[in-house]
Amino acid sequence: MAKRSDTQGRLDDAARAGWLYYVAGRTQDEIASAMGISRQSAQRLVSLAVAERLIKVRLDHPIAACLELAERLKEKYGLKQAEVVPSDPEGGSSTTGIAEAAAAEIERWLKRPDPIIIAVGTGRTLKAAVDQLPPMECPQHRIVSLTGNIGPDGSAAFYNVIFSMADAIKARHFPMPLPVLCSSAEERETLHDQALVRSTLALAAQADATFVGIGELGVEAPLCVDGFLDREEMLRLVESGATGEICGWIYDRDGRLIDNAVNERVASVPIPSRQTSAVVGIAQGKRKIPAMAAALKGGLINGVITDEASAEQLLSL
Repeated sequence: MAKRSDTQGRLDDAARAGWLYYVAGRTQDEIASAMGISRQSAQRLVSLAVAERLIKVRLDHPIAACLELAERLKEKYGLKQAEVVPSDPEGGSSTTGIAEAAAAEIERWLKRPDPIIIAVGTGRTLKAAVDQLPPMECPQHRIVSLTGNIGPDGSAAFYNVIFSMADAIKARHFPMPLPVLCSSAEERETLHDQALVRSTLALAAQADATFVGIGELGVEAPLCVDGFLDREEMLRLVESGATGEICGWIYDRDGRLIDNAVNERVASVPIPSRQTSAVVGIAQGKRKIPAMAAALKGGLINGVITDEASAEQLLSL
């Protein structure tokens, strides 16, 4: 109990120091004086506030270079929307920057007064974005998952975001009560024929806005690392020309869904129509460029949120 209390007390101090620094605009010397601690302690508390995600920072000032890259992406790929955030040359995170930008875009949709349907996929970047959302009251909206929420061992799929979103957003949420991948095409047909699943499939098809992660393929890709496909299955996919995946749907370098045994087992909702839904892909990084380029080329998405380095690579192809 004492240890837990000490930990909570330090987080309280970190939150106070973070608020003074980022919200009140106080210097570290002023924070040290106000809290009766050394400047070094104040600096460590501010760093702890960031590390523990007690402070969420958004950049509101548009950066001209990013705006120009976004416009060029829209023109080249015929997109309805593109947002480019600054790259962090030293950063090791695959979600820094774009998670915050994606959260801001999701929040803009949620603030709409008229009822809408928002569909969400899965993945690390999308989950990081949802974790950035502030608590909101949105009883007029419906939020539906495009993917199943059951992992290969029967446990909850860790990066399925619908439940994380439900923690912050007070709206009607519709999870997909299915595995991510079925054991066979016949099992998928049987599951999709259930009344509860049929209604969720129909709801997702009507989405006004859709947010999805874009996954690369390979033995280090999420589908393989998270246990949905074994190494041999993944290698066979890559050898057959598979380039990327969205919500488990595998596509080739031209952005066309591949006719193979894996796609026959995907329990996910088909990607909503780009004619009626804003389908925004969220991804960045060198490893994802082939998958992103293919999704853009094939029109699987009509919006993208990425960073400067990735945007420049996509424009150079």
